[in-house]
Amino acid sequence: MTTSKHPHILAWLADVAGELQALRQDIHAHPELGFEENRTSSLVAQTLRDWGYEVHTGIGRTGVVGVLRNGSSTRRLGLRADMDALPIVEATGAAYSSRHPGCMHACGHDGHTVMLLGAARYLAATRRFDGTLTLIFQPAEEGQGGAEAMLADGLLERFPCDALFGMHNMPGLAAGHLGFREGAMMASQDLLTVTLEGVGGHGSMPHLTVDPLVAAASVVMALQTVVARNIDAQEAAVVTVGALQAGEAANVIPQQALLRLSLRALDGEVRRLTLERVQAIIHTQAKSFGCHVSIEHRPAYPVLINHAAENAFARQVGIELLGEAAVDGNTRKLMGSEDFAWMLQRCPGAYLFIGNGVDRPMVHNPAYDFNDDILLTGAAYWSALTERWLAPA
Repeated sequence: MTTSKHPHILAWLADVAGELQALRQDIHAHPELGFEENRTSSLVAQTLRDWGYEVHTGIGRTGVVGVLRNGSSTRRLGLRADMDALPIVEATGAAYSSRHPGCMHACGHDGHTVMLLGAARYLAATRRFDGTLTLIFQPAEEGQGGAEAMLADGLLERFPCDALFGMHNMPGLAAGHLGFREGAMMASQDLLTVTLEGVGGHGSMPHLTVDPLVAAASVVMALQTVVARNIDAQEAAVVTVGALQAGEAANVIPQQALLRLSLRALDGEVRRLTLERVQAIIHTQAKSFGCHVSIEHRPAYPVLINHAAENAFARQVGIELLGEAAVDGNTRKLMGSEDFAWMLQRCPGAYLFIGNGVDRPMVHNPAYDFNDDILLTGAAYWSALTERWLAPA
């Protein structure tokens, strides 16, 4: 039987478990898309004020930062949670299902927000730390650049941190277990919008046209060779064509075809090569069919790289809280992307996973729901990390 080195935290949080669950389910019932988290931001801001935090709003449009100082130490710690939902029709059947049709918390950001609020409540009440605690509630993580927006608004200049940490729930990992990994943990993402311009015309006279749909189809197939034939088999990359839009009628050859792509990699050089080969194939394929082409490139996320010392520290806190058996120090890399990577480029830190349960639906699924049973574990982990990082001298 494992004995936690932080029993006082777990005991304190157990007394407010019901309140945290009710708060999580309230946020779940009122999901908001990226940069529209007005209700959620207001709730977070007021809650932090009620607990004695210095609160700053409007950072990255709808982001919230809460600051709590205690003692005389100059050490500074930042903890981050995301708040936005997804444009998905909910199918959980829960009593607290989304009240906003077509929008749901399908990635667990409602739980991330409440785990950090649970820690905020405990830390404000007990103040067993020495230094400055900065809680970052980020908007628009789901591909809209919320981290970049907060950084552009001077997040780390206004609230400097010695280290930053973030956490995400993970279906498939045992409930409450923690996963850590030094170095590259999640993939970069580059988004491409490709426009192929041809010459439209009547479907019965294709010889008088330049068909961009045929060119687009050829591009899609040719792109499948990039990972298979250009990337070292011991490296990882993903090329996904998520949309091909062209034409509306069976007897009309369209003037234009549109492709939307996402490229992912776990290494900077692999990322560069993948992007280079994808663009070259698109241009040469388009030219071979007589089409003009334009490519709009948006580098959405860098590779998420955990810093060695901070990752080791975070892992040790997990072991102290839960025991060795509940902590994986070499969790699998993911080809998914996370914009906390932008923050880790600017400040040392680490990102970790908390298990949402082995047999639960994957994130971004209409049947997904955050597991309320892990709220206390997540809140206790943030609390223990803070007390250890900002331990009195």
